[in-house]
Amino acid sequence: MSGRYTKRSAGLFAALAIIIVAGLLFVRSSNATSSAIPTAEVRRQEFVEYLQIRGEIKAQNSKQLMAPSSSGDLQLVKLLHTGTQVKKDDVVAQFDTTTLQRTLEQKRTDLNSAEAEIRRIQAQGHMTEEQNLTDSLSAKYNVERSRLDASKQEILSEIDGAKTKLSLLDSQQKLTESEQKLQSGRDGVAADIAAKKKKRDKALFDVNLAEKQIAAMTLRAPTDGIVTLFPNWHASMGGGIPPDFKEGDRAWPGAVIAEIPDLSSIRFEARIDETDRGRLKSNETAIVRVDAVPDREFTARIRDISTLAKIDFSGGWPPIKNFAIRIDIDNTDPRIRPGMSATCRVVVNRVADSIVVPAEAVLQKDGQSVVYVSAGKQFEQRNIQVGRRNASSIQVVSGLKPGERVALKDPTEVSQSR
Repeated sequence: MSGRYTKRSAGLFAALAIIIVAGLLFVRSSNATSSAIPTAEVRRQEFVEYLQIRGEIKAQNSKQLMAPSSSGDLQLVKLLHTGTQVKKDDVVAQFDTTTLQRTLEQKRTDLNSAEAEIRRIQAQGHMTEEQNLTDSLSAKYNVERSRLDASKQEILSEIDGAKTKLSLLDSQQKLTESEQKLQSGRDGVAADIAAKKKKRDKALFDVNLAEKQIAAMTLRAPTDGIVTLFPNWHASMGGGIPPDFKEGDRAWPGAVIAEIPDLSSIRFEARIDETDRGRLKSNETAIVRVDAVPDREFTARIRDISTLAKIDFSGGWPPIKNFAIRIDIDNTDPRIRPGMSATCRVVVNRVADSIVVPAEAVLQKDGQSVVYVSAGKQFEQRNIQVGRRNASSIQVVSGLKPGERVALKDPTEVSQSR
């Protein structure tokens, strides 16, 4: 009998020892799980509901560089890259001027020929006028001599007197003819020179036009800044996103090749849907964070929101309608560049005296919003009613009290992973 009791006691002690060890392991596991899960305090505070918008940085004022409107073939032989720092009058883009240079040389040849023709006519006219002046002076001399002879009529015979009168009339007629010839010669030379000057002026106009066209083939920076290239829409394949202009590309008249933005004043631009548009108003304040400048926030103000919707096909079919929004940034930073991605946050509602928890503390279980409340060394699952929410916080209408602590991770998943 005693042996049988001894064996039974040993079995009971062994079972009790297993239960104790299992309990200790469970407590240790619970403690480890509880201590490994981050928590946050439930707070009573003002709940701020805000709208978060993704967009990009734009310059409020930019100087665009466009291809000339009437300069023939427009092939880029030189083009700076986006982001290149330039000073005023630096060359940003250069088009091929070979054809225009040949045209200019021909127009200059035409101009030189026209000017040479004018000089030839002027020289020839000068020689003709000199001869006509000589003839006119000779005619005047003959008239004076004939008058002198006619004055002797009283002492001459009747026949000689008649001869002197005829000689005077002949001399006067020749004088009149020489003077007319002199004047007509002058008029003829002036008409020829006027005609040649018209030809010369046309050639000069063509030369000036060719020089202006050649000058227009060089796009210079109108101010200090950073180059931003524009897309070449003619190079897009199958309606895809077009690449920026590059050396070797051909442009079309009036095409915007690049711009030099004014970095002293920048803005945030984005597109919002119909629901969000109704929650925003012009002149509301905002906060902008630029992805490339993570250590700063920039105060801003909504400048305007478009009144007409634009169809956006980028999101698939059916296309959605959205509205353009522009937000002026109050201050700037030398690290900011146009085209950088940014996030804008605009407050759309404030609710005082709210119970607030971090967004990651609220989980979905069986269609219910739940949190895990810290209860000693364990967590208690509790259903809650959610009110408003933003990107980082959630307003709790019921189910929690201020001062309680909630898990920021699902304790059941952490336990299973262990």
